[in-house]
Amino acid sequence: MEGLKDFFLKIIKWIRIPSMNVVDILEIIIIAFIVYHVIKWVRSTRAWMPVKGLMILLIFWVLASILKMDVILWILNNTIGVGITAIIIVFQPEIRRALEQLGQQSFATSLRIFSEGKENGERFSEKTIEELVKGTFLLARHKTGALIVLEQEVSLAEYEETGIAIDAIVTNQLLINIFEHNTPLHDGAVIVRGNRITSATCYLPVSKNMKLSKELGTRHRAGVGISEVTDSFTIIVSEQTGKVSIAKNGTLIRNVDADYLRMKLQEIQKDKTKTSGTKKKSFRKKGGEQG
Repeated sequence: MEGLKDFFLKIIKWIRIPSMNVVDILEIIIIAFIVYHVIKWVRSTRAWMPVKGLMILLIFWVLASILKMDVILWILNNTIGVGITAIIIVFQPEIRRALEQLGQQSFATSLRIFSEGKENGERFSEKTIEELVKGTFLLARHKTGALIVLEQEVSLAEYEETGIAIDAIVTNQLLINIFEHNTPLHDGAVIVRGNRITSATCYLPVSKNMKLSKELGTRHRAGVGISEVTDSFTIIVSEQTGKVSIAKNGTLIRNVDADYLRMKLQEIQKDKTKTSGTKKKSFRKKGGEQG
């Protein structure tokens, strides 16, 4: 209790209202603006999960300070620098892309670049759900392989850049034409944002999960792989069997029917319309494969 009392007494001593002028107020506004938009940008990238981990470590550090756990504090103080360097290395592509956009845009446009992922986070309609379900099972009927990735909160811009820009309304006819054999766009994945197909022939990271069945090919492993590093929802049609599978959060569910696919799409549609503070529904498994 004495340690807790000392900790709060130090905080009270730190809290002083200094004399402020117009420049100080302007400086606070600029810093708050930058911090807000950096956080907003981070939430739209795959860096958000490690950042949440860092927040937990920060809380742990505060508790260790209150309880005067000297050994733990020494470990945290001596590893934090390494951790920050590791984060910069791992998320170098996202940082580079943000800086490139900052340099390419005009000053007014640059003020909005950190909102990239959120501004594009359009909600898809019931019509889009029906077009996706219809297109998927028409492809499955003819055993035409397909890989369709639906963007959610985490931006898929990094993977869009590996493909060919489409920017067209989602229709079952367009999906069939894209994945038709011997056409220029049939190889790779299609990325869907909201009600639009943004790009095709996109390359995705392949899952290295050894628990996945050995009979699964590159298409299924890519579908699981993108769901492991982002919060996307992936639809996979097998070229060999014509069976439909879905992947989310590293979990692969195989041999789903049209009703089940429609239900899962409606679930993520409802999740996207909730407020950001609402806890999302769990991804329930239906007798499939655990990724």
